[in-house]
Amino acid sequence: MIDDQNRAFIGMVGRLGRETQLHLDERHHHFRITNLVLGVTSGLLMILAIFNVYYVTILYTDMTGIVTNMESMHTQLKSVNGNMSSITTKVGLIDKHMESMDRITEHTKQLANIMPRVRESMDNMRVGMQNIQQDMQEMSTGMNNVDQRFSEMTGGVGVMRENVRQISRPMGLLNPMLP
Repeated sequence: MIDDQNRAFIGMVGRLGRETQLHLDERHHHFRITNLVLGVTSGLLMILAIFNVYYVTILYTDMTGIVTNMESMHTQLKSVNGNMSSITTKVGLIDKHMESMDRITEHTKQLANIMPRVRESMDNMRVGMQNIQQDMQEMSTGMNNVDQRFSEMTGGVGVMRENVRQISRPMGLLNPMLP
């Protein structure tokens, strides 16, 4: 009986040893799979980080180009604004000269009394000059409107330039970290 008990105990210890070994082998297999998954995930994250740094570098370069273009556009619009102001001033001078045309028309009327054949032509010229004067006044008003619009555009571009500069400023902080 003791011999049977010893055999039963030895059989039980043997089964327990085999079960423990199977459990250890299975656990070791799962650890290898987990290490492989972690390695692949780490590699993918490293590749993703490299692409992110690359895209941030490209974005920073593009934003710098946009800011440069905005500054150039702002400078050009200031120049156009100055030219429009000059044109507006010259159109105003032309308008003032057109006012002198009324006096010429009156002198022409006096000549018409003396020269009946020229009178009809002079009356036609007077009407034409009045139309020209009216057109020039309208043109002067239009040029003032254009001048005002260019002033507003210049201000808008200045605001856009400042906004783009503020957007690109955080990108510049990454510049020392980039290769």
